[in-house]
Amino acid sequence: MYEFDWSSIPGALPYLAHGAIITLEITFTAIIVGIVWGTLLAVARLSSITILARLAALYVNLFRSIPLVMVILWFFLIVPQAIQSLFGGAIQDIRLTSALVAFSLFQAAYYSEIIRAGIQSVPKGQAEAAYAVGMRYRQVMLLVVLPQAFRNMVPLLLTQSIILFQDTALVYVIGLGDFFGTAQRVGERDGRIVELLLFAGAVYFVICSASSYVVKRLQERAA
Repeated sequence: MYEFDWSSIPGALPYLAHGAIITLEITFTAIIVGIVWGTLLAVARLSSITILARLAALYVNLFRSIPLVMVILWFFLIVPQAIQSLFGGAIQDIRLTSALVAFSLFQAAYYSEIIRAGIQSVPKGQAEAAYAVGMRYRQVMLLVVLPQAFRNMVPLLLTQSIILFQDTALVYVIGLGDFFGTAQRVGERDGRIVELLLFAGAVYFVICSASSYVVKRLQERAA
């Protein structure tokens, strides 16, 4: 019978903390860039300009049809060469840069659909009233439609962000030392991979459960 030994965890905490910082950096960067880019995509998809709407739809459908792990690998192979050819010089951390770009652009496709649904949930009368008082399209979107849309879709955006946080563990495929990857490496080094992976799983569970509880409370308050 396997005998658990948790004594290696205290000594691994500094390494795990560094991995957690990388995980959070990927998560928050992808949230910020994903929501901003996703908003632009959502507005483009609802645009009356056909070519703009079709290009945005193509982007969203493309990224939503490809597994995230493949996107991570593709950007790991493409991003460094693209940046070096454009700006010259070497990238300090190729794996982190490619992961940030991959997650940001991938998540933007999912945020876009949430934001598009949020925009469509705002009564058309709100926009029509704004146009009636002389507002332009940009003013209507920024001052009238988007504030109401974001208020309606906060729970969904937070839920997608929780999924994003869980998906960051996939960066192990490019050898990036995030929280999960660090736990695995330390476990293999100390011969206690079961204990380290269980500990990592417990941390993910606590964070995601607490975040889900917050989302649930927000949904109850908004109801």
